[in-house]
Amino acid sequence: MTARLNPHTVAPDTIRPLLDLEASVAGSGLEFSLIELVKTRASQINGCAYCIHMHTRDARGAGETEERLYLLSAWRESSLYTDRERAALAWTEALTLVAQTGAPDADYDGLKPHFSEDEIVKLTMLIGTINVWNRLAVGFRSQHPKCWKPSVVAA
Repeated sequence: MTARLNPHTVAPDTIRPLLDLEASVAGSGLEFSLIELVKTRASQINGCAYCIHMHTRDARGAGETEERLYLLSAWRESSLYTDRERAALAWTEALTLVAQTGAPDADYDGLKPHFSEDEIVKLTMLIGTINVWNRLAVGFRSQHPKCWKPSVVAA
């Protein structure tokens, strides 16, 4: 796959507000581990290899376990996620797939025991922001670094 263009260099003034929004979300007070789980899950749904690479690396660097990252796509079947994380992940899936889900009341109501109204807005902005980044990265075919090296198997 070949990159199409770099929106940061082609249209920096247009990308600047998204960078500002990203900074606002990062400083929103939501815990970093939750932010990275949400970003990774939305990126998995959207098939954004660039963002999956970035956010799993950032999460691991901040102490997230490999096991929780491996199981993220099957979080509903795993006991490794807190109730707060599970509510956030359900909302992430509902909004990332909004054309299919319509943002169900059950997923919204599931947030209320774990998030204040202010945090629900911040979480929703986080989900919206990563979805925009995913569309940019997928649409422009952003390339993640190639850090994997195949092992040599002796015959």
